[in-house]
Amino acid sequence: MVEFKFGEPPVGDAADDISTECQRQLQPIINQIVQAAVAAGWNQKDVLLALVETAWDLYEKRRGDL
Repeated sequence: MVEFKFGEPPVGDAADDISTECQRQLQPIINQIVQAAVAAGWNQKDVLLALVETAWDLYEKRRGDL
């Protein structure tokens, strides 16, 4: 099981802090997904693009809930 640890949310104009923290926690997991897919013969760029599309879909679905 993957465990994420976030501290207090940033205040004010802290988009860089949010991006940095998310990248720090997600990059190792994304690297594992990509490595496993490439080892199975998948194209690295296609896998990365699929991950971006998945994140965007999640954002779009959540945006409707706000």
